[in-house]
Amino acid sequence: MRKPVCSIIAAAALVLSTSQAMAANTEHAQLTKEEVLQAQQAWGEALISISQAYTQGGREQAEQRAREVLDAAYGYGHGKVLFKPTLASGETTFRTEHDGALAYFVGGNPAYPGDSGFALKGWQAFEVENAGVFINGDLALTMGNVMLTDAEGNVTTVDKTWGFQRDEEGGLRIILHHSSLPFEAS
Repeated sequence: MRKPVCSIIAAAALVLSTSQAMAANTEHAQLTKEEVLQAQQAWGEALISISQAYTQGGREQAEQRAREVLDAAYGYGHGKVLFKPTLASGETTFRTEHDGALAYFVGGNPAYPGDSGFALKGWQAFEVENAGVFINGDLALTMGNVMLTDAEGNVTTVDKTWGFQRDEEGGLRIILHHSSLPFEAS
């Protein structure tokens, strides 16, 4: 039995529109180095904004700002995030859930008793020096150093690895955040 010509044309049009949509999505998904550098810049500015919120309005205001940052920048609303904070240890070293990241940034969660609030340290400035940026489609990985300056001008350097992935709306989400203090030989 032959299919009517109109249904064959409709099927061909569907295949064409599907492949055009897939091509558009692929183009949309490809990350650029510039986007990744902008996301790193936004992260640093967000960290400073949490510190400023703490200075201006206390822990409650800092927590509100940290929640906004986590919701906007991290992929917790889309799945697990591989988050290893700088000063975390023991059973709470790895933070795959939103509450663990929030506790690290602002403290105050009894489930994470060692967290005093990394973002509450009065950070005033930051700089990112990437050792490398790897991009594959909608996924980017970076590794390098972040230098954070506090209100007294002291600089803390951390080793930082980030993974960014484009979300369904086209934005970048942090899906990997590993941070540690640089190794110092004894």
